[in-house]
This record gives sequence, structure tokens and C-alpha cells, in this order.
Amino acid sequence: MLDGRGMPHLRALSIVVAATLAVTAGVACGRKPEGSRETQAGSMGSMLAEVTGQVRVVASEHGFSPASVALPRGAPGSKATLTFVRTTDDTCATEVVFPDLNVKKDLPLNTPVTVDVPTDVARSYTFQCGMAMYKGAMVVK
Repeated sequence: MLDGRGMPHLRALSIVVAATLAVTAGVACGRKPEGSRETQAGSMGSMLAEVTGQVRVVASEHGFSPASVALPRGAPGSKATLTFVRTTDDTCATEVVFPDLNVKKDLPLNTPVTVDVPTDVARSYTFQCGMAMYKGAMVVK
């Protein structure tokens, strides 16, 4: 049954479901796909962010993945939610810091931690571990 938005809505929903399954399968299996895992996860994460306004960022021994998240600019006051999950003790990324937003949150092992970030202005926000060894960016276009 269509909800008045027609077929484009169903196509977008199919893309979100397929992308979510692809990201979940890649993270769950723990193997490195052909090419760089960060590159593939980054592009998939960016695609999800642009479709849903939400993205999952993994903090591992290799840093943050995806390291770059692209989000569309929203209406005044709009925000997006980034969910960070630390998957290992072999990393200094035991916290995430957004210096421009004065946000600092601990990342307990295997526990999702959300950060709401404004998307009403086109700009970049850096996120990093507490020691600034691992860095990433959220870009609002």
C-alpha cells in the first residue's frame, strides 16, 4: 500500500534497508573487504547519513570509521545524531571530543553513545579521541 508519497519513497526505503544490511554485515563479519575497510565503510556511512540523517561511527584500533561523514544541511535548529561505538580496548579512542561544540563523551566498550550535532549551517565539525591522535569530520553540505 502506498502512503501518498508514491514509488520514490519505496525506492529510498529500499536503499536505506540495503545500505543498513551492507554496513551491518561488514561490521559483523569483522573481515577486511577488498580495498580499504575505512574507505568502503566511509562511503557507505556517508550514503546512510544523507538518506537518514543518522550514522554509526566505530572507534577501533584503526581510529574512527567512517572518518568522514557527510550530512545535508537542514532547516534552522535541525540536528543529526551520530552514534559512536568503541569495539576494542586496543585504542586511545576511549572518548570522543567535538572541540567546536564543547562536547566530550566517554566511549565505554561496545556501548552506543550518541552525539547530536547541528546541521542547520553548512560547515565542518571535527571529532577526535581525547589525545587528538585519531580524528574525523562531520561535514554539513
